[in-house]
Amino acid sequence: MLNRRLFLACFAAGLAAGCQSGSSAGRLPPRPGSRAVARAPAAKDSISPDFVQMYRAMPEEPFPVPAVDISKIDPVYYRRQVDYSSSEPAGTIVVDTPNRFLYLTMENGKAMRYGVGIGRAGFAWGGRARIAAKRPWPKWFPPAEMIEREPKLEKYRGGMEPGLENPLGARALYIYEGNKDTLYRLHGTSATWSIGKAVSSGCVRMLHQDVIDLYNRVPNGTPIVVRQV
Repeated sequence: MLNRRLFLACFAAGLAAGCQSGSSAGRLPPRPGSRAVARAPAAKDSISPDFVQMYRAMPEEPFPVPAVDISKIDPVYYRRQVDYSSSEPAGTIVVDTPNRFLYLTMENGKAMRYGVGIGRAGFAWGGRARIAAKRPWPKWFPPAEMIEREPKLEKYRGGMEPGLENPLGARALYIYEGNKDTLYRLHGTSATWSIGKAVSSGCVRMLHQDVIDLYNRVPNGTPIVVRQV
């Protein structure tokens, strides 16, 4: 079950469903035994063409997605298949909150690993749930509490239309505990600077190219585990 105390604190604050970025919090310490995380972005002339292709422009999308300047992202957060020892069955999403990774477990001790941005301090969450729905280019509905704090969002009470400026981006995966919507999402972002940081209001953000890749790999009902430590 989700960590109730953290969940209720986030819910009461009305920020969980907002999935907006805020001021960046400091990096959380990695959990004991976790692998070291590189810090420096890659020089453009040292980036593999495979990664350039991976993060190419996607003009075929309903709202064309621009290429990512991955030289501005720590290479450790590029999408890649990695060795990954886990007790979770293949096909499970595991969010490693302290290290800013999302893993999709695979057979034979492997996983697809993605860099993510996570909820800033005070809005973190953790536990077990499932992906109950997936939507391409979804509308975004700011919670009433958020509109009350930020009246300029009143115009979006009925939903913000899809697009690159929409906080949910190109894809959204909706996290449910049983039949209850937790209000947390895995979703796309254009904010490359936010990958590897704690910036959002509780949701897990991924580069558009990465969330599209994950969306295509997982069905509804996929289990998700979010680890705080």
